[in-house]
Amino acid sequence: MEAPRAARSGIAARRVSGADGDRTALARMVITLLGLLLAATFLLSLASGASDASVLTVARDMVSGVAGDGALSARDRIIVYDIRLPRAVLGVLIGAALAVSGAVMQGLFRNPLADPGLVGVSAGAGLGAISIIVLGTGVLGPVVTTLGIYALPLAAFGGGLATTILLYKVATRRGQTSVATMLLAGIALGAMAGAFSGVLVFVADDAQLRDLTFWGLGSLAGATWLKVAAAGPIIVAALIASPFLARSLNGLALGEATAHHLGIPVQRMKSIAIVTVAGAIGAAVAVSGGIGFVGIVVPHLLRLLIGPDNRFLLPASALLGASLLLLADAVARVIVAPAELPIGIVTAFFGAPFFLWILLRKRGVLDL
Repeated sequence: MEAPRAARSGIAARRVSGADGDRTALARMVITLLGLLLAATFLLSLASGASDASVLTVARDMVSGVAGDGALSARDRIIVYDIRLPRAVLGVLIGAALAVSGAVMQGLFRNPLADPGLVGVSAGAGLGAISIIVLGTGVLGPVVTTLGIYALPLAAFGGGLATTILLYKVATRRGQTSVATMLLAGIALGAMAGAFSGVLVFVADDAQLRDLTFWGLGSLAGATWLKVAAAGPIIVAALIASPFLARSLNGLALGEATAHHLGIPVQRMKSIAIVTVAGAIGAAVAVSGGIGFVGIVVPHLLRLLIGPDNRFLLPASALLGASLLLLADAVARVIVAPAELPIGIVTAFFGAPFFLWILLRKRGVLDL
């Protein structure tokens, strides 16, 4: 039974990519180049900042430092490995999580405008995180005590999961998802989450307010190995699960009825996709705050380049999303040095015009 199902899924993938021709060779080349780009931006992230360590020095130290003959001074080693390395690792995880979640949502809703930040999922995850930040020393104290460092990402995961489920239920009718309903429902759900978050902000103390203000703009500042340990496992699990959705998402692009006839377990796939998105976005929002537009810009840009086949789109999105977030973080650190610009401002500055371009390009075919 598995062999015929795999064959049918392969047929669906060929149909998805057939409109623009077979781009398999191009997609594989692009993924290879994106892997090299990620390695370069990772080294750039480690070398960017007040320290005089260059990219070549950091690269040489990472290779030779294992043997005890590092190229960095003791001061620079502390800066690179204890401050910048966890920040870079967190940037890779969050960038990949945002981009892959956007690609999965666009495949699930069969619409290029689906994005966790635009349709309220990030707001729901933010509500869960704010609840822990503000109430963690009071009403939710036992929860924080029980879950420890995982309380914040799990609370954000719960908020993102609830919002995603509500969004899908409202926007989908008889197997068809209306983009107009999706966007309006996302605005409504985001507003509701924002209202509840506002109540929590109102009762927060001064120290919590300072944290919430900077956190709401999105930032990788204050990244530690503890935060990597808290959010990392959830994000990694979501990223590992996403490639297994690729063939099913390809079949779903042909319509739910067609996907069902191809042997794709549509309802189970939807459930896995929703949990995957909620887990990735929840954990990302918990440690970085609100970082918008990565989830819509990256998949759409790659879809124009390598086509809509999710077997290649999902891993390519992870690589490009991680690279772009590291670049945005490097810009945020140096553009107003010695101060630091919230990374959410940088991504919005470049992402918002791109989103407007998508709207102008698609306005003839969107049901708006």
